[in-house]
Amino acid sequence: MTSQAPNRLQRSLMRLDEAPAFLRGFVQNIVLRRAVPFTGTAGVKFVSLSPERVEVHLANERRVQNHIGGVHASAMNLLAETATGMVVGMNVRDDCLPLAKEFSMAFKKRATGGLKAVATLSAEQRAALRAGDKGEVQVAVTVTDDAGAEPVECVFTWAWVPSSRPTKH
Repeated sequence: MTSQAPNRLQRSLMRLDEAPAFLRGFVQNIVLRRAVPFTGTAGVKFVSLSPERVEVHLANERRVQNHIGGVHASAMNLLAETATGMVVGMNVRDDCLPLAKEFSMAFKKRATGGLKAVATLSAEQRAALRAGDKGEVQVAVTVTDDAGAEPVECVFTWAWVPSSRPTKH
């Protein structure tokens, strides 16, 4: 299968390669948190981003804690949504808009410490995102805590539709 040309989000992230290596992660987090401000409010850290896989992290800090000192359910959702949304965003065509369509979250155990979410797309899913101007995809995401356990099971479905704004070149 031939590789696809980078979309707008991928091109924006590639520009960060011009920053000195020791600053890239820091600058990347600033840029992405500005694009999605709530991720900055919660303190989501963008660990790795590729069209196939996105990893994000959330420390168990007071601003995201629930009444028992763990990461709040809403913050867990934000983390999983951010990972899945970024991997979709890195694959959707420039003339389309990604939209969260549906999600479910099952709480399996109390989380220990911070959380990591990893979202992935198969080659077939990536091709579907590029092939049509609308559709939907169920994105696999795994959320693990600092102890390596999976405190929640999540399923996210993302849709994409034609964007109402003109494509910039």
